[in-house]
Amino acid sequence: MQFDNFSFGSIQIDGSTYEHDVVIDRGEISKRKKKASKQFREEFGHTPLSVEENIPWKCRQLVIGSGAYGRLPVMQEVQREAERHRVKLLILPTIQAIEVLQRAPDDTNAILHVTC
Repeated sequence: MQFDNFSFGSIQIDGSTYEHDVVIDRGEISKRKKKASKQFREEFGHTPLSVEENIPWKCRQLVIGSGAYGRLPVMQEVQREAERHRVKLLILPTIQAIEVLQRAPDDTNAILHVTC
């Protein structure tokens, strides 16, 4: 995958621009559906990443891009679930997550937050 032009609010992957969070699951790109996590918004001041979402666990490594400023909250349950699935979990600001994805092995999935 080719990543270009990440800036606050958008990311370009393989020539297509996305103005929303994305999930990369075995090479397929889709919109992050965060509705299931909205119930935790008050607790975190921001909609966190929770295990209630459809997280792409079928991989060896899951990279979570936590936003331009690294502010996406990731709930503890996500980290525990990664351990249970035996998936290496990396939580990094999105620009650093992109760097990992550009050099990562094929068996890496991702969730990329494009704002904060």
